[in-house]
Amino acid sequence: MAADAPEKKEGQIPTNLRLLVLLEEVVRRGVAVKPAEMIEAMGLPKPTVHRLMQTAEAEGFLQRDLDGRAYGPGPRLRKLAFNTMSSEHLRTARLSILKSVAEELGETCNLATPDREGMIYLDRVETKWPLRIQLPIGTQVPFHCTASGKMYLSTLKANTLDAVLRARSLEAVTSKTCTDPDKLSAELAAISSLGYSTDDEEFISGMVAVAVPVQDARNRLIATLSVHAPAQRRSLQELMEFLPELQKAALELARLS
Repeated sequence: MAADAPEKKEGQIPTNLRLLVLLEEVVRRGVAVKPAEMIEAMGLPKPTVHRLMQTAEAEGFLQRDLDGRAYGPGPRLRKLAFNTMSSEHLRTARLSILKSVAEELGETCNLATPDREGMIYLDRVETKWPLRIQLPIGTQVPFHCTASGKMYLSTLKANTLDAVLRARSLEAVTSKTCTDPDKLSAELAAISSLGYSTDDEEFISGMVAVAVPVQDARNRLIATLSVHAPAQRRSLQELMEFLPELQKAALELARLS
């Protein structure tokens, strides 16, 4: 049985809780899982697990991974997680941390979470400068050309990352966007080692950004904390000087989860 897997066997999981326990286990693992893995983890018959996963897929709580055999969180499950993280008491504490770091840095700070097609801005605190870049809460931005997106991609397993980078052509959003999967893969390897990522006008011309991971107790990325600014006000090198403050705030945000 997989480590930390539920200790329940058939007959010990009430029928009306089986789907919830299955979704909980998929999310806990943090990677796409095959039905056989869930059969072993839950101790349920093969037909039962297949039926549960098919139901969850049909209702949008799970969706097939790139290989067509494994399952990962679907749009409804991701929306559920998003809304849970946006609950009032959590958001109040989260915004307090974001406001503190934004005031200290004097620039806009963002908290983003990974979705299927890109990073979603969960929260943000705007700079007080009149010159700013508007990216509202709920905005989805690409993985391959943003600091937050590259931070997330750098945490993926090699085979998963390769599939993501080659699933479709990487769009050149600006003249500085990297569209070569091999070059981007090499950059992501460096990001994984460094523990932070940058955006040097790769997503929006005239905007630079730096991002750090917000991790759970098992060191898995659950969100990214980033700061961005107009390049005419702050250089990328100047933003990178804020890394200690960002990393401290990321640890405080992690404790909320």
